Amino acid sequence: MGSQFQEKNQSLLTDRFVQAFEYAFTLHKFQKRKGTNIPYFSHLMAVAALVSEDGGDEDQVIAAILHDAVEDHGGYKTLSEIHQMFGERVAGIVEDCSDSFSQPKPPWENRKKEYLLHLKSASLEARRVSLADKLHNARSILRDLDSFGDSVWERFNGGKEGTLWYYQSLSEIFNIEQDGSMAVEFKNLVSQITERSHRNQ
Repeated sequence: MGSQFQEKNQSLLTDRFVQAFEYAFTLHKFQKRKGTNIPYFSHLMAVAALVSEDGGDEDQVIAAILHDAVEDHGGYKTLSEIHQMFGERVAGIVEDCSDSFSQPKPPWENRKKEYLLHLKSASLEARRVSLADKLHNARSILRDLDSFGDSVWERFNGGKEGTLWYYQSLSEIFNIEQDGSMAVEFKNLVSQITERSHRNQ
């Protein structure tokens, strides 16, 4: 079943995406996924692929590959660069997907509560990118829970209980505001993550 947001005239990717890919790689090339040796850029590619497969147009796919650029690398300065390079629509989606614009980041719990409130009123295209981001993260969490058990939660600022609360809250929002296979898969993954975590107690 396809997403309700699938565009009938989904565009092909052009050299704009190549430019965004190279820009994102320059920003993130030295990062690794929390607690692993996996290049962080693999996450960005996965999120972009999910958005494209869900019917997102080029602006949304570009925003997906750049969704962590502002949060992790430069705040509003980077957002301004994205606006200049890729336009207002891409910059708006990236801004909506960012939960902080400064370093050090504000306290984790306050940041996540504010992001959840913001997500409820964000654009449909920003929620699509955010859902793809959280879906790929949830896939990784479940896989690593099966491999490493509860030690996985040591990677997260919110710890086990905080991270479970956050993902359960995200699932509630996405399944009210969105339709389609990504939202369904995310809900199922969050249920499996919660079940595995309680089983490990």
